Amino acid sequence: MFGSRIAVGAVVALALGTMTVPTSFAARAGETVKPMQHCDRACLYGFLDKYLQALRQKDPSRLPLAQNARFSENSVVLELGDGLWNTIEKMGKYDLRLADPKTGNVGWYGVVYEHGNPAVMAMRIKIQNGLMTEIETLVAPREEGKPFPNPDPEKLKDNPIWNEVVPPEHRVPRARMIDLADGYFSTLQLNDGKIFTQFDPNCNRTENGVRTTNNPKMVLGGNNKLAALGCEGQFKLGAFRYDDRLRARRFPLVDEEHGIVMAGGFIDHSGRLTEIRLTDGTMKKSSYKSPHSYCLFEIFKIVDGKIRQVEAVFPTVTYGIPTPWKN
Repeated sequence: MFGSRIAVGAVVALALGTMTVPTSFAARAGETVKPMQHCDRACLYGFLDKYLQALRQKDPSRLPLAQNARFSENSVVLELGDGLWNTIEKMGKYDLRLADPKTGNVGWYGVVYEHGNPAVMAMRIKIQNGLMTEIETLVAPREEGKPFPNPDPEKLKDNPIWNEVVPPEHRVPRARMIDLADGYFSTLQLNDGKIFTQFDPNCNRTENGVRTTNNPKMVLGGNNKLAALGCEGQFKLGAFRYDDRLRARRFPLVDEEHGIVMAGGFIDHSGRLTEIRLTDGTMKKSSYKSPHSYCLFEIFKIVDGKIRQVEAVFPTVTYGIPTPWKN
């Protein structure tokens, strides 16, 4: 829960919430791509590769875009070709993929470099009839002086658990997977020690490229013991009481084969609490002294009805900024 990339021109972009990609790009795409009835995992990954290749080359005209395609970066609607498209220098080796053939959504977590500066990135692309209709990106640069440790992209490694297929007998229904992810957010909101989801005892969480559970070497939110705990242990302490709202929750992608839910939303900190009392009686200072929000893309690995792994990208945005995407 950290990072900072304040949305430039947020007011203008929100006022123009229907902003779409340049017509010339969409028109060319519509003329050259034939509609398709279904796009399986391999097909969705193919569209993802097209996007990443175009981004590397800073050339959005290469993309098969629908006429009304929409693009956002850090919850601000932009014209495709703006934002990271102007600043990207290269991509790192990290490459985490997930796909939902039922909804036509494909997701990606990786590392990008802007003029030599590393940032973690998360993205969702929606495909309909062989065209990209929605492109939603979050970019969280590495910056000093923030409440949480900075990611070291060179140390960010692929975690095999995300690529493991969950055997059918260890899966739970799609709706139940979403409930478990939503319960995670309800546990985090006004965190008071009550648990509203199910955790695997070995659950770990990575945020902006840093493992923030079972990691005794790091200091989390000013506490040198908190990061040594697992997912459930941290929540039982009520360590995130200052998270006032987990709003605009969305679950656009469910990769049933791999047991993954991808969620979008916001964490709001009102700044009203400067210090919180943990459930063990100890006091902890809040990391947020003024109103503050993160927008998020967070994924949950679910096996046997329990959250086994969590990974999130959290850039800072304007406090209370509304989402440009439907819930």
